[in-house]
Amino acid sequence: MRTIFPILAVVLFLSSCEHKDLCYNHDEHAHKYHIEVQATYRYEWEERCTDYTNWVTSWPEAYTPYDALRPTKPSGLRVINYDKYDTHHITNLEPDGGIVHLTEGANDLLFYNNDTEYIVFTDMNDFATTRATTRTRTRTTYDGNPFTLASEKEETVSPPDMLFGNFYAGYIPEKVQRPTVIPVTMHPLVFTYKIRFEFEYGLHYVSLARGALSGMARAVQLSTGTTSDEVATILFDCEMRDYGPFALVNSFGAPGYPNGNYATRGEGAYALNLEVMLRNGKIVSFDIDVTKEVEAQPHGGVIVVKGLKISDEDGMEGSVGGGFDVDVNDWGEYEDIDIPL
Repeated sequence: MRTIFPILAVVLFLSSCEHKDLCYNHDEHAHKYHIEVQATYRYEWEERCTDYTNWVTSWPEAYTPYDALRPTKPSGLRVINYDKYDTHHITNLEPDGGIVHLTEGANDLLFYNNDTEYIVFTDMNDFATTRATTRTRTRTTYDGNPFTLASEKEETVSPPDMLFGNFYAGYIPEKVQRPTVIPVTMHPLVFTYKIRFEFEYGLHYVSLARGALSGMARAVQLSTGTTSDEVATILFDCEMRDYGPFALVNSFGAPGYPNGNYATRGEGAYALNLEVMLRNGKIVSFDIDVTKEVEAQPHGGVIVVKGLKISDEDGMEGSVGGGFDVDVNDWGEYEDIDIPL
């Protein structure tokens, strides 16, 4: 009998273990400082900030449909939480959101899409200084805004790609089992200028076109949406339409907006340059003061330049018997070069 008892004891112990509830996913049920971000986006390409034309209600039928210019949903969302320990933590999510783990106490939460190509983020250690800017770009044939002093020559940059953002200051999470749902509306920080160059004569001589928009904000502060006082010239390429060159130019908007004095920079603060290459290889340049248009539309809009002309003398220069000697397919040596910051 003495040899039987230990065996029965083991059997009874194993039997009791079979009926005990075991938790194999204890971590899932633990209380944590975490939230579930649910992101939605405002797909606006321009914002009416003054009494200028309300494009939503007065959009010309001949234009590309207004809604076709709206940005699309980004491919990813980034959340940076700055905690009370003066550290910051980065979480990358799907564009619609997801789970973010926080720390005890106040968390300052910065949100932006993480799929940009030309945008450069700087001063990321402090939410108050975090900015989005864009890459430097050169164009040897661009001589700057002719309406300003030579000493005010601006840096030339690439257009930024689409950027959305938001910021929550001092969020204090609770330690909970299920994450608290936090709805976040992502607001546009980049806006679009629809630019039309309409030719009165000589468009048939034009092969290629590209442009520059000067006086625009060099950067935007992510936590406030305020643009920098620093200015830059945005270089862009054009498409050819039946009326002339056309471009959709992304920008952070007017500098120092909305808290600065962007509307008092003086005549010639904003300028458009159009550079066309004719079918005979000759380059012709136009400069247009668009200060009134940009001041009235600091966050995107429509700029139309009319009455441009190419003379027969320029268009036929170098031609033989009315034909053209040069077959122009690209800008060749005038190709833009992206230079990372």
